[in-house]
Amino acid sequence: MARTQQQDANTSQGTPHQVGEVVMRGAILAISCAISYWLITHILANTYSISRDDNLLGGMWAVVATIFVYRDSNAESVRSALSRMAATSVSFALCLIYLLIFPFHIWGMAALIGIGAIVVTTMGRPDDTITTGITTAVVMVVAALSPHDAWRQPILRLVDTAVGVAVGVAAACLGANFMRVTRLKGRDNLRKDAGERA
Repeated sequence: MARTQQQDANTSQGTPHQVGEVVMRGAILAISCAISYWLITHILANTYSISRDDNLLGGMWAVVATIFVYRDSNAESVRSALSRMAATSVSFALCLIYLLIFPFHIWGMAALIGIGAIVVTTMGRPDDTITTGITTAVVMVVAALSPHDAWRQPILRLVDTAVGVAVGVAAACLGANFMRVTRLKGRDNLRKDAGERA
């Protein structure tokens, strides 16, 4: 009974090795988000900037993309990256076409969200409906806040997303490789300890 309770306690708290991995993953995610934000708000903002507020929005959007694609394995991260870029590309195309012709309007935004859902579902990617809709809503509302040359917003958000996705995938790959090396070293140390005891 006491042994079972101890095992349950260990499972709920996690072993030091598992806790270390969780902390490391959190640290890698935090650093990668900071890198995404910095790249957009400093490097790209110096290349092309509409306003300080737009630069900050771009930084936030890159961070969201990084968080979205940062997963435990390379394969999961790449799948998430493809999903994010597919959804953003559909939203980009729809919003750009709309904003080149019309100013923001609530019914225009609603129509684009509906059309986006139809497009991604028809493409065989119904799971991307949510991301496409969210991206469309953000782009359109930002276009309403900055109506001058609003057509630039889809382009900027596509760039922000691409930067965030690239950083997130790179961080996931580095993190997965680091965890693999750490686990191998841990196993080697356990074998050495077991050999010394024997």
